[in-house]
Amino acid sequence: MKKILLLSDTHSHIDERILHYAGEADEIWHAGDIGTTAVSDELQKIKPLRAVYGNIDDAEIRKEFPLHQRFKCEGVDVWITHIGGYPGRYSPAIRDQIKQDPPKLFISGHSHILKVMNDKNLGLLHMNPGAAGKQGFHKKRTMLRFKIDAAEIQDLEVIELKGK
Repeated sequence: MKKILLLSDTHSHIDERILHYAGEADEIWHAGDIGTTAVSDELQKIKPLRAVYGNIDDAEIRKEFPLHQRFKCEGVDVWITHIGGYPGRYSPAIRDQIKQDPPKLFISGHSHILKVMNDKNLGLLHMNPGAAGKQGFHKKRTMLRFKIDAAEIQDLEVIELKGK
């Protein structure tokens, strides 16, 4: 079993609340727009980090993290990318690939909108954790945490971070 903390769109912001929840996870997954390597460095000090770069991330972050991460976690096929869209509105850049070879769990960021949806046509679960940073139009800072056990995604929780 793995406990996952999923966040996105930190935009160079890291605080004690984020770090607290990171410490409770087995792995941290970041869906892009990290902002600075100071954020990824702090997270990596706590637990293993899987991350992708986003549209605001500079060359330094793009050297460290890929545009896409596709991997298996406890038997679950996971695909993380920053600009991916959501069921019914996938990004044109990934639309054909996701239809040809859908993962079980598809994660994207970018919109700053918390969203969890099933795609019944492709048989996948989509997650967007919203934005954990302070920059952007969002009114609430959010992250997600969940467990993956025996190829099942369980105990999904929304974490709302107070204050913007």
